[in-house]
Amino acid sequence: MNKHVRAVALGKEPGDVLLRNGKIVDVLTESVYGGEVVLADGVIAGIAPYGTYSAAKKEIDVAGAFIAPGLINAHCHVESSMAAPEHYCAEELAWGVTTLITDPHEIANVAGAEGIRYMLQAGGHMPINYYVQLPSCVPATPFEHAGCIMDAAAMVELMDEPGVLGVGEMMNVPGVLNDAPDVLAKLELALQKKRVIDGHAPMLGGTALQAYAASGIDTDHESISWAEAREKLRAGMAVLVRQGSASKNLQVVLQGALAEGVDVQNMAFCTDDKHLADIRKEGSIRHCVKMAVALGMNPVRALRMASINAAKIYGLHRLGAIAPGWQADIVVFDNLEALRPLHVFHKGEDAVAKAAKVVPLVPAPALQGSVRPAPFTEADFAVEKFAAEKEYPVIRMLPGEILTAKESIGGADVPAALAAGSLHMIAVLERHHGTGYMGLGLIAGYGLRNGAVATTVAHDSHNLIVIGSTPKDMAVAAHQLVRLQGGYTLVEAGQVKGNVPLAICGLMSSAPAEQLITSLEEIRTLAHAQGVPTGIDPFISLSFMALPVIPHLRITDMGMFDVDKFAFCEG
Repeated sequence: MNKHVRAVALGKEPGDVLLRNGKIVDVLTESVYGGEVVLADGVIAGIAPYGTYSAAKKEIDVAGAFIAPGLINAHCHVESSMAAPEHYCAEELAWGVTTLITDPHEIANVAGAEGIRYMLQAGGHMPINYYVQLPSCVPATPFEHAGCIMDAAAMVELMDEPGVLGVGEMMNVPGVLNDAPDVLAKLELALQKKRVIDGHAPMLGGTALQAYAASGIDTDHESISWAEAREKLRAGMAVLVRQGSASKNLQVVLQGALAEGVDVQNMAFCTDDKHLADIRKEGSIRHCVKMAVALGMNPVRALRMASINAAKIYGLHRLGAIAPGWQADIVVFDNLEALRPLHVFHKGEDAVAKAAKVVPLVPAPALQGSVRPAPFTEADFAVEKFAAEKEYPVIRMLPGEILTAKESIGGADVPAALAAGSLHMIAVLERHHGTGYMGLGLIAGYGLRNGAVATTVAHDSHNLIVIGSTPKDMAVAAHQLVRLQGGYTLVEAGQVKGNVPLAICGLMSSAPAEQLITSLEEIRTLAHAQGVPTGIDPFISLSFMALPVIPHLRITDMGMFDVDKFAFCEG
């Protein structure tokens, strides 16, 4: 019991911070009322009518602005921003997010427990509540080679680490429904410890959804329609409404909820994956709130979804509301339409100012030297590998989509198509253990002229992926990434034209956010100028070509993969 906090609440002792002349956004009763808020020892000590509290170490007149609880991003992958955790957190804080619930699935596929501990440490020394859901599917599929395997025993060692809340998105729906022993062991671990289990069940319904929810799955962020979201809510699952850079589901889900007058108490906002430039421009959860209000939702209800709803879903005690004794995570907005943050507090301190002074951690050497493919040469990408007498599958990229179409071409026609630029070779090199695994295939619709592009951001196992029209350019690009120890690279006529180093596990940069955003934009612009269509992101779209769970045709380090047949292509 904190006697000082009680004394401050009673007005007997000065608090640390006093916010005067504000409008309190009360997400507990969905109301707004005038008053002032006094903070002490990292919590909200008291809320009272104007003029109640006479003194504090620091007083701020917010002049009628709105004092709201700090926002909560209920599900995100920090690594997908390509920024080190410290820089990512600073961008979120600037827009009023004071709590992140993260799934370090990407770095776990590269570096396992060591990568997860790095994310916990790097995020944990920022002025933000940085929570982790342990990745449940590493590797994501058996059709590729990842850097690590995380079984239930590996998760046991991490479950009680500070900042770990529960188990991350369970993507292996068939494993749940068919009683796969390794999947059941992970679920049982979370259930025994009474931890939250995140789901990942796109388009799942009917009895399959009933069985999935009955297995102890608590949340899902994959609903792409209101009907899907409603069915999951009725199954007792919390629906995390997603609005990221690629997956944008908020409008259709909330329009349905508003039309039916559904209480949104078991719904919260998340981004899943959002580009750093997009966060810099509009924020993450703040943008969700603005969209919800524009659709007709009461602003206070939208802020409730963005704060206490998420806190309750994840069992975060006394977090997510403006109330005495609750953690002093606060964002002061200019109004409830523009939602421009004027002040952001974490545990009663100026979070934005404090974040600016944090020196990012230096990752361990193992996390900066993770690009270790077996030796390769230009000959490994030889056009002659496509025999004239055979027929070969072709991945057809689709503008604005991460879905692909299936085509085919005769081996005799491959050289001419490569020369004409209507076809490219694509390769995935296992880069974690130097096994020598390499998948080589064909892809259409990328448009790049006279060069190659390579990246180590390749969902979900993050092997080295390279695309080009000549073996020489592909070898130059892939070797450049080995020298950089990860990132993006662009080659034209055998010469490197641009790089974005991502030396932290081949996924993230230690560069400041502004520098990273500029570098990413510059290399994308160069790639588009070199022929990549505007509807295809030269690097992000490419990174999904190695994800063997999204229809229809993909490639991994083990070869071309037909998702519809859930089997590798013959030959």
